Amino acid sequence: MWQLKRFSELTPTELYDIFYARIQTFVVDQKRIYQEVDENDKTALHLMDYENGHLVAYARIFTEKQHVTFGRVLSIPAVRGQGYGRQLLEQVMQVLTDHFSDLPIEIEAQEQVQGLYTKFGFHTVGGVFLFNHTPHVKMVHESLPTRAIQSAVRQDPE
Repeated sequence: MWQLKRFSELTPTELYDIFYARIQTFVVDQKRIYQEVDENDKTALHLMDYENGHLVAYARIFTEKQHVTFGRVLSIPAVRGQGYGRQLLEQVMQVLTDHFSDLPIEIEAQEQVQGLYTKFGFHTVGGVFLFNHTPHVKMVHESLPTRAIQSAVRQDPE
């Protein structure tokens, strides 16, 4: 079940589940040593999917300067390859449409997953750079239309 919560709304169990999955994915599995929990956690919207009482997918969304961004995108190892990554990005894009439609989107994507983001309309800007010892690329997406605009466009007969 997909949930979207502010930091202050997270239960202690949800916070534990999120931090455990993020550290397992980005620090342990990827063998990266860095401060995984940061100040952005306090201001972010936390998007998560629980299946049978277990966190299976997660991302955080927040504003930075004049744009919105998201990161810490993950699905747990037990469900990888089952479409949760695509479902997670569909949910992220819906949150961006619902809450941040007036802002352009900028992300720093790990180089090996930029193809997935391309399928969602993101474009790479610039070259590869190291972020926390991992190759990343900056990717951008124009601001998203609100649902009302999307509905009007779909109903336009021309």
